[in-house]
Amino acid sequence: MTPDVSHRRRRDVISALRRGTVPESGLDLLAVGLDRFSSAIDEELDAVASGGAVFKAVRGEYGAGKTFFTRHLAERALRAGFAAAEVQISETQTPLHRLETVYRRVTESLRTASMPPSAFRAVLDSWLFTLESDALDADPSVQDVGAAVDRLLEQRLAHISKHSPLFALALRGYRAALSSGDTAAADGLAAWMAGQPQVAASAKRAAGIRGELDHFGGMAFLQGLLTVLRDAGHPGLVLVLDEVETLQRVRGDVRDKALNALRQLIDEVNSGRFPGLYLVITGTPAFYDGQQGVQRLAPLAQRLAVDFGTDPRFDNPRAVQIRLPGFTIESLVQLGARVRDLYAVGSSAPDRVRATVDDAYLDQLARAVAGGLGGKVGIVPRLYLKKLVGDVLDRVDQFPDFDPRQHYAPTMSAAEMTDVERNAASADDIVLDL
Repeated sequence: MTPDVSHRRRRDVISALRRGTVPESGLDLLAVGLDRFSSAIDEELDAVASGGAVFKAVRGEYGAGKTFFTRHLAERALRAGFAAAEVQISETQTPLHRLETVYRRVTESLRTASMPPSAFRAVLDSWLFTLESDALDADPSVQDVGAAVDRLLEQRLAHISKHSPLFALALRGYRAALSSGDTAAADGLAAWMAGQPQVAASAKRAAGIRGELDHFGGMAFLQGLLTVLRDAGHPGLVLVLDEVETLQRVRGDVRDKALNALRQLIDEVNSGRFPGLYLVITGTPAFYDGQQGVQRLAPLAQRLAVDFGTDPRFDNPRAVQIRLPGFTIESLVQLGARVRDLYAVGSSAPDRVRATVDDAYLDQLARAVAGGLGGKVGIVPRLYLKKLVGDVLDRVDQFPDFDPRQHYAPTMSAAEMTDVERNAASADDIVLDL
């Protein structure tokens, strides 16, 4: 591991692994086995930046690294100037067939390389600043800057107005409210454009807006957001709809609506309605292949159909649906070595960390955790890294005489497991044999 990793990046990654969660950033430091997708992802991001749109379905068992993959993709896009958003699909909180709710979650989780969630308001203000800068660049000698900005505003809004007239109306009202110092109206209109419910009627009335956002309005507002992002200097948006496989567990009529909404989204992306959008969904093989998932709606199944009957080595990373290879003991050891080396960079005793937690021990720990989970290596990474950081590396770093081979008898309790891990373990408390 190179020693130029910033203290903050290292701390954030290590802290997340210690908690047993996927880090929000710094995933390039941990990426193992994803090189095969890099060229295709970069090609697709370039196409999106040029005004195209891409839909991608990521397929993998629980523990195969779907969340890791999508966050790694988002990080790659952020470095290229894109914005990114991640939405967890949920029957109660974010039902897929309610696209107005999905849109609201998009604005709440929106981030850029320089702005954390929610970056929506900052993007709006950046758009206005760019508007004023462009107006001055067009005519540095202009006397009435406000009028020049108004003219340029109308030109920029012409495109938005074609597809999302209410979004354009709200943008116009938002700038007017800021110009007049009406903070309350500006706040209300920003919230309304972000899809928030229960915005004060006075704010909407000031911009000539009535009503609430609905399903079709959510799609139109997404178009408006993409235009604002592009004009604010961001070539596109990577939008991840995570845990789509939860649709298999909802009521039949709700599932049908959600699957049809997904089919509609794919068609809209493919038709060119959302230039600048890279849309990603994640799901398990059961979701894509089972009768309670994609196969329930024939048109959707047809759009996502990919032949996975060949050797995984020859999978096409450009296909609409890609499968993650999952982990082996060897790739777990490789991942563990990256984490160990990253940890050692900021350790008080880097040489001791590397020597004590050598590759042979990483192999032993990986096999022990896998054995405790019924030999299902694919679901091992989260617990493996959690124990490696919290139980082993932290102790080696703090206690000079700690030797995990002698002083550590790893166990896994049901309380620290996910449902999938618990089902694989089929025990309340497991002593791992190292």
